[in-house]
Amino acid sequence: MRSSWIAKRAGVATPTQMHFARQGVVTEEMAHVAGRERVEPELVRSEVARGRLIIPANVAHPNLEPMGIGIALSCKINANIGNSAVSGEVAGELEKLRISLKHGADTVMDLSTGGDIDGIRRAVIAASPVPIGTVPIYQALQNTQSIASMTADDLLGMLEHQAQQGVDYFTIHAGVLRAHLPLARSRITGIVSRGGAIMAQWMLEHDAENPFYTHWDRVLDICARYDVAISAGDGLRPGCLADASDAAQFAELKTLGELTLRAWQKDVQVMIEGPGHVPFDQIEMNVKKEMELCHEAPFYVLGPLVTDIAPGYDHITSAIGATMAGAAGAAMLCYVTPKEHLGLPTAEDVKAGLVAYKIAAHAADIARHRPGARDRDDALSRARYAFDWERQFELAIDPETARAMHDETLPDDYFKTAEFCSMCGPKFCSMHINRAVMGHAEPVAPAEDAERPAKRSLAILAEP
Repeated sequence: MRSSWIAKRAGVATPTQMHFARQGVVTEEMAHVAGRERVEPELVRSEVARGRLIIPANVAHPNLEPMGIGIALSCKINANIGNSAVSGEVAGELEKLRISLKHGADTVMDLSTGGDIDGIRRAVIAASPVPIGTVPIYQALQNTQSIASMTADDLLGMLEHQAQQGVDYFTIHAGVLRAHLPLARSRITGIVSRGGAIMAQWMLEHDAENPFYTHWDRVLDICARYDVAISAGDGLRPGCLADASDAAQFAELKTLGELTLRAWQKDVQVMIEGPGHVPFDQIEMNVKKEMELCHEAPFYVLGPLVTDIAPGYDHITSAIGATMAGAAGAAMLCYVTPKEHLGLPTAEDVKAGLVAYKIAAHAADIARHRPGARDRDDALSRARYAFDWERQFELAIDPETARAMHDETLPDDYFKTAEFCSMCGPKFCSMHINRAVMGHAEPVAPAEDAERPAKRSLAILAEP
């Protein structure tokens, strides 16, 4: 799709979507995003120019189908795949990618930390029509074998290497500073981000400041050449409820806001990563805090998990928090699988996490009253009342599971037109009974519009 688009921009020093947007140009990528989202292309362009929307689209990833991440668009979800140092090969990661695409992942992060990382990434990018993200410090550490021997040039060289391969966005933990480390001492779980922990140890081993922070201009130059978006990593994110919303977390967030402004000066796209474990009543505050400190750059949150006592079910505990975060204004939700805190996710774990997060993102879009967000729900409700089972399966987020659960007790084709399911049977179905009741009821005038719940305004999109 993008080969001809990219070719005609050859020679442009800064071929980023933000650069073109600020020149008043609606790129083909912006127009494609607008068509997918059913919004005006000018809205997409203006939001990209402002920094409130990003289109991760490396010039070296021509088979990408452009998508946008920002508060003006529908809430997106990311799926994490990737092997570990002890498990996972190319075929397994490609199967996880296939499952991710089938069940609606908007982006995919390859978090591989062992084996043939380059081979896995090349295969994933070649097979992926959605943006691919990475955490480059993982491969830099694998290549150098120790944090003590890893240099700033190793880290920056890895950014260049992965950008050349076609990675669309990097998680870079540039906001973890030496001054922030004492703020995490009193935490129960300390530093739980792998990238954040590696960076903290690097600073101690080398007795130096975070090299991504001190060499931020070099980072931006690399990202600008390839149009790699930065996903500013939350290396000091809380790893349990007790550590949420503390001084360490917000000190890093403030630093990320400063780095965002510097990135925008070079027309580099940025989104901000958000916390992983947050009590339910603090989630909205966290989203608003990010908007304030990071100048409304898109917020990309992991969960957050709203309780710490459900290992094996953290796709549920986190989807609860993700729904609130999305409704409050988070632009993308990073899924959590049932295997979180327990082990490397399988393909089935990937599916479970994705379905949970498709539900969360969709619920958030409904809560934000996005145009058309509830159309599918209303269509399924009409099909349910009409006992149109095939239409119900078609509209379901996971049609295969919905059909399988129905057919488990009523498998015959006859029951695809029956006006009951195995829960109520033919005599106790409320909707079937309701038809007879409504046939004898006096008609009632529809409620006045003024009595209906007021729609939340998207006034946040207005320019100040």
